[in-house]
Amino acid sequence: MYDRILVPTDGSPEVDPVVEHAVELARVHDAELHAIYVVNTAGYASLPADSAIEGLGTMLNDQGEGALDRVEELASGVTVERVLVEGAPSKRIVEYAEREGCDLVVMGTHGRGGIDRLLLGSVAERVVRTSSVPVLTVRVEREDVDDDD
Repeated sequence: MYDRILVPTDGSPEVDPVVEHAVELARVHDAELHAIYVVNTAGYASLPADSAIEGLGTMLNDQGEGALDRVEELASGVTVERVLVEGAPSKRIVEYAEREGCDLVVMGTHGRGGIDRLLLGSVAERVVRTSSVPVLTVRVEREDVDDDD
């Protein structure tokens, strides 16, 4: 059913269960696993180009490589195609999934609602709305949030 599965990562520990879910799907379906990290250039494009931020691009790329390393660690026994790109995350994820013929995108969502979602936006929501490729979202629990349940 699935030949190519794409899993976007931001490198946070909270995304590990999402990656593990994608890895298991790849194993069950004997599918290729593609891991993508998008360096969000919109976040630093308007900053002044002075020496204080000179190494920012390199630092962000290094973080991306570390996030992709983590996917490979979690995917023991499954070959991972590593992808590091720059741009708007949702746009780059959708472009890659469609261009590379992915059958499924597996990505995390923080499950924010209300004003948080309005103010912060949601990469997962934009991918779901714009992708022609099916998207499976996996709820990510943030470690810095206390549940009162």
